[in-house]
Amino acid sequence: MLALLGIIVVFVAVLGGYVLEKGNPWVLLQPVEFLIIGGAALGIILVSNPPVVIRKMLKGLRETFHSAKHTRESYLQHLRLLFEIFSLARRSGPVILESHVEEPDSSSIFSNYPDLLDDRGTLVFILDSLRMLVLGAGEPHHLGYLMDLDIDIQQRGRHEPVRALNSVADALPGLGIVAAVLGVVITMQSIGGAPELIGEKVAAALVGTFLGILLCYGVVGPVASRLEGQGEARTHHLQVLRTGIAAFAAGISPILAVEAARRSIPVEWRPSFEEMHITVRREAHIPSASVPSAA
Repeated sequence: MLALLGIIVVFVAVLGGYVLEKGNPWVLLQPVEFLIIGGAALGIILVSNPPVVIRKMLKGLRETFHSAKHTRESYLQHLRLLFEIFSLARRSGPVILESHVEEPDSSSIFSNYPDLLDDRGTLVFILDSLRMLVLGAGEPHHLGYLMDLDIDIQQRGRHEPVRALNSVADALPGLGIVAAVLGVVITMQSIGGAPELIGEKVAAALVGTFLGILLCYGVVGPVASRLEGQGEARTHHLQVLRTGIAAFAAGISPILAVEAARRSIPVEWRPSFEEMHITVRREAHIPSASVPSAA
């Protein structure tokens, strides 16, 4: 909601100052200018981006106005998840994880984390990494390399809509100038007419420049920055999971591997050791080796 509040503050400050200076707000209502700038911006998006990037951009715009996905509580829950997985694997061997990995929706571990099941990108990252543990494929640093590769690819994918929005933001001032030039052309056709009419046409032309600059620096640019920040937060979340899984794969005990993951959480979201210890000791549910998945 902060993103939406911020955009409202931008418009209230700009338009409020304009009205306080005795400006006529009705002059700013120029549908044709909106059509020129908005239509041209849409055309730029369609020309410069494939459909998959456009879909990512629309999805990212929706997520921009939602609250942060990764909080102290969510990190605590995922630390508990790692502890449950590591403890089960340490007690019964990594092969016991196979049924949980192949059918996470019915797993007695993963089914306790519905938010994770809805986050397919993070879920697949965890499952694919655990599959390597189940298969016993390669050395621990090989698994670390695979997880780094996965994180890098996901990060690139999340940056594509950011780049597209930044391109639109960069183009908006120019599109505002285009709208203003067209308005000047129309104004020149009215030379010799009433001064009031010429003044209205000049004002309408300048509104185009105003809209282009305002939308660039007050809306699209900040939205792109927020979307980039959310992408970085998701990347760091994957890095936290990577740290824990890589530590366990290297032979570290479950609690120490989870502690390594906790230490890699950003300070502003990092739960204390006491919070983590209470969560994993009191709330962790490690299934029986004889019943690896829920009925």
